[in-house]
Amino acid sequence: MASSRILIIFTIILSFQKYEVHSLKILGIFPYPGKSHFVMIGALMKELAQRGHQVDVVSHFPLTNPIENYTDLSIRGSRSILVNKVTYETTVEFNSLALYSVVELLGTGVCDLLYHDVFQNLIKNPQSYDVLIIEINFADCYLAFGKHLNTPIVGILTGKLDEWLYEPFGVPYNPSFTRNSHASITRERTFFERLENFVLYLFTTSKIKYYMDAEIEHVKKYFGRQLNSISDLYKDVSLVLINWHHSLDIMSAPPRIVEVAGLHVHDSGEKISPDIKSWLDESHYGFIYFSFGSMVKLESFPKNILEAFYKMFERVAPVRVLLKVADVDDMPSGLPENVKLSSWLPQIAILKHKNIKVFVTHGGMMGTQEAITYGVPMVGIPIFRDQFINLHAYEQRKIAIVVKLDNLTADSLTDAVNKILRDPTYNENVKKMSSLFLDRPSSPMDTAIYWVEYTARHGNVLQSPGLELSWWQLYFVDINLFFTICIIFIIYIIRLFFKLLSKIINIRKLNNQNSHINSKTKKNK
Repeated sequence: MASSRILIIFTIILSFQKYEVHSLKILGIFPYPGKSHFVMIGALMKELAQRGHQVDVVSHFPLTNPIENYTDLSIRGSRSILVNKVTYETTVEFNSLALYSVVELLGTGVCDLLYHDVFQNLIKNPQSYDVLIIEINFADCYLAFGKHLNTPIVGILTGKLDEWLYEPFGVPYNPSFTRNSHASITRERTFFERLENFVLYLFTTSKIKYYMDAEIEHVKKYFGRQLNSISDLYKDVSLVLINWHHSLDIMSAPPRIVEVAGLHVHDSGEKISPDIKSWLDESHYGFIYFSFGSMVKLESFPKNILEAFYKMFERVAPVRVLLKVADVDDMPSGLPENVKLSSWLPQIAILKHKNIKVFVTHGGMMGTQEAITYGVPMVGIPIFRDQFINLHAYEQRKIAIVVKLDNLTADSLTDAVNKILRDPTYNENVKKMSSLFLDRPSSPMDTAIYWVEYTARHGNVLQSPGLELSWWQLYFVDINLFFTICIIFIIYIIRLFFKLLSKIINIRKLNNQNSHINSKTKKNK
């Protein structure tokens, strides 16, 4: 009896030891003012705090309700927060920007925040941290904190790995099948699609790297560190968490790149307001959820586009439409009776509702991953950046239909919505995609937490040996040149040989001819 008690106590002690986690001190640096990015980042940082780690977070989005172990180092007010503020004019302006202007806005423009007291305090009064988590989004000057604080870095991308980041992170990039952010390559991958993809890859990578090198001055000014290229800072990054999953598109990633798509998708139990819930429950023909996310101000769109929306709403009745806007009072009059407006909606609860039929979205990564998780087909109206490539990939898999904003009409939008309402293929495909997306050995959050803790324990151990090579070594330029020279030399030797052989044959022929002539001459004499 006594021995069994001892065994039980011993087992309990062992179980506590097994799950004991050393509390880490973690610094998160997230200077980009877009709320949609912080949805994923904030979820990770809060979970780290809830699991017992001490978390300091530099961002524009301090917690409304403080939680234990989570300390905000707020830079709110230093930049305009992109929440329900992005107007139609802003989207048009952004899309018309030259590549240089985009990099300047999202890169050097965000690096300018290094003057802020929060960053200055971190630079001048460095504390000891076990690991840094830093968003990688053009403003890569902040990666200099790694060497400055002598701390390993976990980079985090709220989207897929952009093509200019493949090489510095040791990821093989083949333009024949890897989709460029600016190209529209299909699954057939025709010659001209591959050609376009290759040319755009060369253009975007070289241009963006060149423009981002303007951040070298920020690193020199604030950290006193001289760089040859801003890309040198990528060598300080131990691990990268990317908001992507192979079910969305295959990517040949080394161990240093970890897929955590859907990390932010968490059913917190937020309830739909009673009046909206009742309205959705009573939608016997189903309902359409229409939202352009947390940044875009839908009511700022031109009159002709809003009229096209209204006509589509009216035509799909008796199917109901739940429409998310920034300000209900700013919407024009004439809203059809089957539509309900709201300035805030618990998106997960909406997407989980049994009567939902279609999600009309601008194609943001966070919202579309939530739709895939809960198996909701989409009509996509892309507005900027990654939304075009996200929706293009979904359309190829027949889980979404894309309607371009520049040629959107009531007819084109109604046709797209009706096709998804009436064709069960889209619903079946998105359910299959959801199954693929969710089928993992551990949840995205558990995966991310594990690798953050792994990096704190082991540091920079996953770097590819290829990062030590120059570009011409990495892409076999020297070896190809060697083989080219060898082939040219062999061709030259063969040519020389045949030339010499030809000469010998000609000489012999000439000698034979001379001999023949001489013999004839002798006979005649």
